[in-house]
Amino acid sequence: MNILLMEDDAVLSDILCDYLREEYNVDYAFNSSEVFEHLESKKYDLFIFDINVTGKNGLELLEEIREFNDTTPTIFITAYTDTTYLKRAFDLGAHDYIKKPFELEELSVRIENTKRLFNIETKNEIIIAPNISYFPDLKEITKDNKKHSLGAKNTLLLSYFIANRGRLLSSEEITQNVWDFDSMPSDATLRSHIRTLRDIIGKEKISTLRGEGYIYE
Repeated sequence: MNILLMEDDAVLSDILCDYLREEYNVDYAFNSSEVFEHLESKKYDLFIFDINVTGKNGLELLEEIREFNDTTPTIFITAYTDTTYLKRAFDLGAHDYIKKPFELEELSVRIENTKRLFNIETKNEIIIAPNISYFPDLKEITKDNKKHSLGAKNTLLLSYFIANRGRLLSSEEITQNVWDFDSMPSDATLRSHIRTLRDIIGKEKISTLRGEGYIYE
């Protein structure tokens, strides 16, 4: 389950990240600008936003996110006792809230409840492009809402490219890290696998430097 947490209290954010990362994949944002940086490259199953943060507050942030038709379930953290803020939060599309101070276990219960309500599956998703998502656990890519099965080797190959984004990879390095020693592919076989990936994610994503190797952009 991928969670994006926005909290500008350094001590609380450290505590929350340490606790939540025992069970979930958690990215941290100090403010709304950092939230949008994360959203450019990744989709989340759940937002946990503090209302009262530096700069654009959590309510204003959620309002802007909803304008992009992003319906990601959202839990607000708040120190406010005024129900005006809570009403505003629900009007903007929040799904739950938790009041400070709170027990970490209570937050975990609320997360699991949200997970059940929205049938959130635990699966990794990597955004390759706005219309292309990669699910390594499922060995598939979704492009324009159409699923493409990759198979074991293409999944390992794409994952290795993504893990080494922007770095020149020689054919030897790729094969040594993706294939077993006793089943090393020929150069033609490697090119065939890369061509299959390019056909799905776009030729521009994997560049060839003739005689040197490949770069995943």
